[in-house]
Amino acid sequence: MPRLNLGGAILLAAAALVLGAVFGQPGSGQAAGNGPTDTAAPTIAGTAQQGQKLTTSNGGWSGSPTGYTYAWSRCDASGNSCASISGATASSYTPVAGDVGHTLRVTVTATNTGGTGQATSAASAVVSDTTAPTPTTAPSISGTLQVGSTLTASKGTWSGNPTSVTLAWSRCDANGDACAQISGATNDTYTLTQADAGKTLRISVVATNAHGSTTYVSGPTGAVPGSNGCPGGTGTIQASDLLPPGRLLIAKASITPKPVTLGTHTIQLHFTVTACNGRPVQGATVFATPIPYNQFAANEGTTGATGTVTVTAKRLSGFPARTRKSQHLLAVFARASKPGDPILGGVSTRRTVAFQVNLP
Repeated sequence: MPRLNLGGAILLAAAALVLGAVFGQPGSGQAAGNGPTDTAAPTIAGTAQQGQKLTTSNGGWSGSPTGYTYAWSRCDASGNSCASISGATASSYTPVAGDVGHTLRVTVTATNTGGTGQATSAASAVVSDTTAPTPTTAPSISGTLQVGSTLTASKGTWSGNPTSVTLAWSRCDANGDACAQISGATNDTYTLTQADAGKTLRISVVATNAHGSTTYVSGPTGAVPGSNGCPGGTGTIQASDLLPPGRLLIAKASITPKPVTLGTHTIQLHFTVTACNGRPVQGATVFATPIPYNQFAANEGTTGATGTVTVTAKRLSGFPARTRKSQHLLAVFARASKPGDPILGGVSTRRTVAFQVNLP
């Protein structure tokens, strides 16, 4: 049996790793050192046609990547036999004449302090030429993202006098990656089911004329809230994405200065708003007023990405509320609500908190 020397074995192994990373199966990835590890393949969106820009997502990653680089490849019509496209190293790529009749893939390299990791997208649709239909108005999805609601797809408008325009719905992860076509979902409308909770949706629209077919893949919708009203995924929730029976929670409250004294003329009330088992909520409106009223002015603010907001209130003539010796606490009524909701309904919440008062 022929013997393979150690140097040759190492070279073969290295070559296999490189080929697997660049031209591997959708979602396949390689990590170097303690670099990021892919959890969902990148997804290509846009129009697979000469002259029309395609855009890739970064995909899903563990390991908290700090940066991404991109490499586009030209493949055969089946998505195989790929070759790197010189200079195509941005997150978007505009197909040229040489791409017509081919599919495209993109390899995303994620980097953190421990190293790098790679993941490769599924193949795009076959790139058509300029004589095939071209979208003049992009297809889109509209409707309420809630289990049981019906979404409506617009197929857009197309030049080139298409003889047919068809569409298909796909279900993706919370970030719009790892998509799979939904069996039988080929109508202009789609009713969200419990299987869609925590997921996003895309549509693929195919327009055909005598010269060929062009495929447009939409960007993802937002994540569909589950039956508990919570949007899928982890991390910060946008207040607009929280639905009943989900509720906002004023999880923390503090005051500056502490304690409040007879010399205090302005207070700052600090609140943290969460929902869905402690996830911070961005975009919630927080209203606060000391009670009894007329001690400090009522005011409101909007929570940021960490779920926090500071409400500033100026002192009024009613503070102290009674004689100096009898007021030891400043009670504050606080309400968190979603913009557009009834202030006493929807996902709103209310809480009364109290802070120390130190009077002579």
